[in-house]
Amino acid sequence: MISENLHKVLSTIKPGVRLVAVSKFHPVEALQEAYDAGQRIFGESHVQEMVEKEAQLPKDIEWHFIGHLQTNKVKYMAPFVSLIHAVDSLKLMREIDKQAARCGRVINCLLQIHIAKEETKFGYSPDELNQMLQEGEWKELKNVRICGLMCMATNTDDESQIEEEFKYAHNIYEEIKKTYFTDDESFKELSMGMSGDYMIAQRCGSTMIRVGTMIFGERIYA
Repeated sequence: MISENLHKVLSTIKPGVRLVAVSKFHPVEALQEAYDAGQRIFGESHVQEMVEKEAQLPKDIEWHFIGHLQTNKVKYMAPFVSLIHAVDSLKLMREIDKQAARCGRVINCLLQIHIAKEETKFGYSPDELNQMLQEGEWKELKNVRICGLMCMATNTDDESQIEEEFKYAHNIYEEIKKTYFTDDESFKELSMGMSGDYMIAQRCGSTMIRVGTMIFGERIYA
């Protein structure tokens, strides 16, 4: 079933867009089934759960951390995490840099921008993001590599609103790239779009979509 679902989702993805299979709250067996069907990128939002799964699953998996990350948890995943999607403060970036250095690694990160009409979502406002990048401290963090931006649209059935928000995010991405990362080939990711809105996100320039329910079914809460 998971294998079929995965291939169904993959058949709707544009060339150049990567799929992050959101596997939080699903058992290791479910991830193994998706892995056996060819999936290599998995997204988790609880550090302990990701650490436990990483220990049990094949080593060529790319683990993406997609949730809100607390600084005191960074050290647990620093040895293996491939990409952190939701970096929303300089304090967090400094901690990632510190823990990555301890592991002799450079950790790829996306800066989270807040574009939704909901207060509950995390992330920089466009002004805060510009200010942080302008101030330039991030350039001194040698063990963090900023690879792009991540965002979430408002949780609504209004597709025109979602499209508007994703287009806005894409414009911010282009602006940030042009202003701060012109010659940086690493800055190329725009992570936006989930199970309910990834088709819209792809039309608006997403390079990475985060899909869980459509692949694994409803989450199993312990």
